[in-house]
Amino acid sequence: MNLSLNLRAMVGRAYPRLIGANREPSWIFYETFLPVLTTAAYVCIYKALDAPKEFVGFVVIGGVMTAYWMNVLWSMAAQLYWEKEVGNLQLYMIAPMSKMALLAGMAIGGLFTTSTRALVILTAGIYIFKVDVDVSSITHLLLVFFLTLGALYGLGMLFSSLYLLWGREAWHLSNLLQEPVYLVSGFYFPVRKLGFSLALAASILPTTLGLDSMRQLLFPGAHTWRILTVEIETKILAILTIVFILLAKYALDHVEKVARREGRLIMRWQ
Repeated sequence: MNLSLNLRAMVGRAYPRLIGANREPSWIFYETFLPVLTTAAYVCIYKALDAPKEFVGFVVIGGVMTAYWMNVLWSMAAQLYWEKEVGNLQLYMIAPMSKMALLAGMAIGGLFTTSTRALVILTAGIYIFKVDVDVSSITHLLLVFFLTLGALYGLGMLFSSLYLLWGREAWHLSNLLQEPVYLVSGFYFPVRKLGFSLALAASILPTTLGLDSMRQLLFPGAHTWRILTVEIETKILAILTIVFILLAKYALDHVEKVARREGRLIMRWQ
């Protein structure tokens, strides 16, 4: 596969998302400042309950990762289905580029608005909610963060092909997955509180282990509510990243083969 061609495809697909955010400033407001209100609500609840101070930090980090989960769910998983609806998917399928490069470009472009939203929530948490962080290892923290994003976007690529299979149900599936993932990933509370067995089962989602590891690395008291040690969770995240990306490639290749063989873009598994 031509590396230069795929790199150009990534840049070309990322460009509209970057420019689109600049052309519609209201999107930046809705995607950055309004989500802070959700985080603020949970912070107020924990303070009213006189919960341990680490819980406020848990909420802030969970709010940061919520931005990335929403980007994966709406801007990655359902993207190919939406492209089919507007008539662009045919062009993508016949283009001599890797479909992984196409989705990688979407991910890179979407990271701009997503990271802006995450940065605002993090800044609000530190300066408004007075969250104290104690980074034990900045290198390990960055490693866990990027492994979580890699696994998360690999999962989004896998979902994008499955959404083509389910057609119009894509919209309902996105709505269906949104709140349950908030719960089992522990975005606003330590997921260990659900019980060790359920927390371990929920670790198939990258956000579950990613949040647990980052909280342990940022808040010394978080070890009380951990699922596993940071070292073990980092290894599992690395495995999940590889597995989800490989599964995504297989699924996208299968979608492409069916589309070219049958001349239609609403696929069925064979």
